[in-house]
Amino acid sequence: MNQRLQAPLSQWDTHTDFAARHIGPAAADEAHMLQVIGQSSRHALMQAVVPASIALQHPMDLPPAATEAEALQELKSIACRNRILKSFIGQGYYGTHTPGVIQRNILENPAWYTAYTPYQAEISQGRLEALLNFQTMVCDLTAMPIANASMLDEATAAAEAMALAQRSARSQSTVFVVHPDVHPQTLEVLRTRAAPMGWQICVPDTHEAFFTALQTPHFGALVQYPSSTGAIHDWQEAASLCHAQQALLVVAADLLALTLLTPPGEWGADIVVGSSQRFGMPMGAGGPHAAFMACQDTYKRSLPGRLVGVSLDAEGAPALRLALQTREQHIRREKATSNICTAQVLPAVVASMYAVYHGPDGLRAMAQRIASLTAALALGLEALGHRLVHDTAFDTITISVPGHALNIATRAVLTGVNLRKVSESELGISLDETSTAADVALLLRLFGSPSAPAVDTHTAARIPASLQRSSTYLNHPVFHRYRSETAMLRYIRSLADKDLALDRCMIPLGSCTMKLNATSEMLPITWPEFAHIHPFAPADQQQGYALLDQQLRQWLCSITGYADVSLQPNAGSQGEYAGLLAIRAWHAARGDSQRTVCLIPASAHGTNPASAQMCGMRVVVVACDAHGNIDMADLQAKCEAHSHELACIMVTYPSTHGVFEDSIRALCEVVHQHGGRVYVDGANMNALVGLAAPGAFGGDVSHLNLHKTFCIPHGGGGPGVGPVCVVQDLAPFLPGHATAGRPAAVGAVSAAPYGNASVLPISWMYIRMMGAAGLRHATEAAILNANYISTRLKAHYPTLYTGPDGLVAHECILDLRPLKDSSGVTAEDVAKRLIDYGFHAPTLSFPVPGTLMVEPTESEPLQELDRFIDAMIAIREEIRRIESGAWPREDNPLKNAPHTAAQLLREHWLHPYSRAEAAAQSQLAHKYWPPVARIDNVHGDRNLLCTCPMPDAYLS
Repeated sequence: MNQRLQAPLSQWDTHTDFAARHIGPAAADEAHMLQVIGQSSRHALMQAVVPASIALQHPMDLPPAATEAEALQELKSIACRNRILKSFIGQGYYGTHTPGVIQRNILENPAWYTAYTPYQAEISQGRLEALLNFQTMVCDLTAMPIANASMLDEATAAAEAMALAQRSARSQSTVFVVHPDVHPQTLEVLRTRAAPMGWQICVPDTHEAFFTALQTPHFGALVQYPSSTGAIHDWQEAASLCHAQQALLVVAADLLALTLLTPPGEWGADIVVGSSQRFGMPMGAGGPHAAFMACQDTYKRSLPGRLVGVSLDAEGAPALRLALQTREQHIRREKATSNICTAQVLPAVVASMYAVYHGPDGLRAMAQRIASLTAALALGLEALGHRLVHDTAFDTITISVPGHALNIATRAVLTGVNLRKVSESELGISLDETSTAADVALLLRLFGSPSAPAVDTHTAARIPASLQRSSTYLNHPVFHRYRSETAMLRYIRSLADKDLALDRCMIPLGSCTMKLNATSEMLPITWPEFAHIHPFAPADQQQGYALLDQQLRQWLCSITGYADVSLQPNAGSQGEYAGLLAIRAWHAARGDSQRTVCLIPASAHGTNPASAQMCGMRVVVVACDAHGNIDMADLQAKCEAHSHELACIMVTYPSTHGVFEDSIRALCEVVHQHGGRVYVDGANMNALVGLAAPGAFGGDVSHLNLHKTFCIPHGGGGPGVGPVCVVQDLAPFLPGHATAGRPAAVGAVSAAPYGNASVLPISWMYIRMMGAAGLRHATEAAILNANYISTRLKAHYPTLYTGPDGLVAHECILDLRPLKDSSGVTAEDVAKRLIDYGFHAPTLSFPVPGTLMVEPTESEPLQELDRFIDAMIAIREEIRRIESGAWPREDNPLKNAPHTAAQLLREHWLHPYSRAEAAAQSQLAHKYWPPVARIDNVHGDRNLLCTCPMPDAYLS
């Protein structure tokens, strides 16, 4: 009988003990695993692995663990502190109806939200197709030739576009001109991003002054289309003026408006950015929402973020994958121009499916309805004697009401609606998909209509004739085929079935921490009290979010040992960036602006040097020794050589090599002695929670990945949350948000004050249900699982780096490099062969080429660990058959993996191994059939195609 089934029932009282549901191995399983490793207890294992010098001496100060029901009830009471008013604020955030078939089958479906970034393309064809649809949607609506597969938010997309313009324009100027009528949160993030790079943000006072500024040297300019206050301007002259100065024009555009407006690609835009929020993703106090970036073909090789491309598989069939040259800018390390590592994949999938659901006709009808209601509202206000600031509009109007703005806005709140307070004398109103004729009538009464006015829903839109769109869009069949819900449901299901996600198998990715995303943690994200809040609604309407923010920050401080935390960064990369900005600002405040050197170990994740470069820092690499540890002698030498210039060191702990380095306290002391600060990358925090705290052993700053350690799901590569944690003297330099009335020394790093606010309840639920003891147990179980895998596989694949006792932290690096000489088999071959065995591969060739980095997490049960180990051993036996000559080096199951069902069903089988061997017959109970064979990346890079090909293109 299975050992787990023999465990006493009291150990599995899962009704009250959430930790027992979250942590995979039972007590009997742990005893067996400890025996294999050679340790007497979990406590003994932790003493052997974690250096005594950093071990916590007291438990974390967290509330006692709650049951799932208790935690949900408590969180509901917090959510109810938010007040849901009808929002007419606009400013880039709008009410939207998420189609039920999309909400239930994508947003709330673990087949979609537990998937990882599609690095292993053969097992990611479903989400890659959805992302290709997203790129196609953006390209069509903007009339640009190429678009990426989403950015973090509109403001950071604009900042990335500014950086793209700076490195791509021929102009030598350092000036970036911004039209005064862009969204204020976008301008705020632009200022934050420009300052450390030495770029000057020029914001002319008026529309006319903007055109004057374009006639002076600059490297780029940004305009909003339609403008933030609602005007629809013709920007063709702006494009010409930019180009005359050898500069690039960036346009922040509204995708829904582009169904009616002449798209930027038709009048000279170089880069187009924006948000797809209103395509089915609730406002959620600011996120997560998929932003986009599209550009002219000239700049495609410099486009930041991820780009899905069409290639061919080994059978010559079309297959999708991430285009390697644009997949991640941070692989260029200190030469990188962007540190974007994740995207907003799940929201991008929702947006693309929203376009598939409505099709071009549905989107256009929706836009026309909104434009007509807006025009009717404008007409009614003018009839009441009010002056509108602009005579053109799509969905937004701004009303001049000198002396009355505050009174009207206050009265509006009392009637259940929020207006935008543009200035002391102006109010803004934005309509959206959810707006009705009754809403327009209510608004007119607020502005003085004596009775319930009749609203003509067919009022002519206030879009200039010269800017009305004539070109077609969304012509690909995917945007026309799925009109019935039956067809739509089956399409969504067909894509999900092509993928491997955490709901089907273990995803043993090192450094990525693919753990359980419990259903009880996920339920609150679609609660109306969290979903339907505008990020710039009055503070007294966001008391629930304020309390959630306060409690989560307090708990994270207790866990990390830091004094303060900001939850604003909406990705780990943004958390890194915010942390380095804090260090930079602290030095500057002390008169040490010359401190710009950032020490980074050679083994560091590529986002570290990329983030440092974006903060205007100079990267100096610190060597690692033969055991993968930081070379302390080289560190000492580098600190002495750059003592006067030293800003900080960035170090991942446990190390990127999966080891607790004993020298971490000494490292911190050396850097501090030379006036630098210590940035501890929180990517591996899952090995520290409850055992050690960076803020207690010498760290000054850390970012955390809530989408790793604290259970927010990866969603196919996003959303993420990357809180930045600091010691007390750095707290004044955490990011703020002037647009929300909370300015700070370093400005804003994300568009919304709380970042990706609507997914924060997931981490709140996780911590609340686990409690201090449960969180520590989870960390210990993660370390136990990793050491169990390392021990059982060491006779087949040695672990490259270990601690003094041959033990590892929460992950282990399996060394496959000798296999290439003995058999011709590479680590990539093993990764592809694992697909035949029903597994997502471990992290491939990082941080050491030719290796696999395995992180099992605490959530995987012993049965799944053993299944993975058995698969790896079976693959090693296959390699031995190649080494012995039984199978040729170029024609064997590993070189031809993965194998599709179509290949195995062919009448003629010409390989020296059997069909049963190809299918990994021992794993048929867990069989996953890949939809494509091994993909040819080189073909895709040489023939870059990043939008949906029309059907006849598949035949060529």
